[in-house]
Amino acid sequence: MTKTILITGATDGIGLETAKMLVSQGHHVLVHGRNPSKLEAAAAMLAALPGAGQVATHIADLSRLDEVEALAKAVVEAHPTLDAVINNAGVYTAAETVTADGLDVRFVVNTIAPYLLTRRLLPLLGSAGRVVNVSSAAQASVDLAALAGNGRLSDGAAYAQSKLALTMWSRSLALSLGADGPAIIAVNPASMLGSKMVKEAFGVSGGDLAIGADILCRAALSDEFAGASGQYFDNDSGRFAPPHRDALDPDKCRDVVVAIERILAG
Repeated sequence: MTKTILITGATDGIGLETAKMLVSQGHHVLVHGRNPSKLEAAAAMLAALPGAGQVATHIADLSRLDEVEALAKAVVEAHPTLDAVINNAGVYTAAETVTADGLDVRFVVNTIAPYLLTRRLLPLLGSAGRVVNVSSAAQASVDLAALAGNGRLSDGAAYAQSKLALTMWSRSLALSLGADGPAIIAVNPASMLGSKMVKEAFGVSGGDLAIGADILCRAALSDEFAGASGQYFDNDSGRFAPPHRDALDPDKCRDVVVAIERILAG
């Protein structure tokens, strides 16, 4: 059965590799990117694949929350339902780490934008849909002040904290929605895969992107993830595993969600 799936950050890296797999299987894939020319090129390449399903494009800079809102609105207006959202877009390093709103760009793109987008798209997903949040093996306790834009962090610290914050709201939202919401699953697609982010951050070529793409496709579509809402899948070990201990603390998870909601309330 053909599924409709939105992938953020799908113009390169694991996102593009995941889009290739899904399009080749005949699924209707909504490809997101922030660079118009890269988005157009990715869509053309995907549409030319043998047996390709439909490809649609959506553009937005996820470091700008107004553009995240606009992206959600555009998806809602163009697509009556969604089967899955793969929140893949992420950032490790940036020329400017502080957004126009005074927030750390890593927290905005890696944590806050996917939360906002997911919230807005819940009506399209219903109880049968899935949200796959691309987390990381790099997870560190969240400095709520830094999350709110008060304090500056190194690239590594900001990335690890933002990925744990993503994992924490994934679990918190999954538990709060219960059977009324989609399955929400945080996934470490595998460490040091050969994405642009890994090459820029660590100066290494990295591993086969297909390893990460395969697990994201499974998380979005396969029966093995149907009852996994609120869980964390570690593809380094190839199994569901405990995340960082903070993600298992309901009070700390709630604090992260409250902090995000406060930012979104302006």
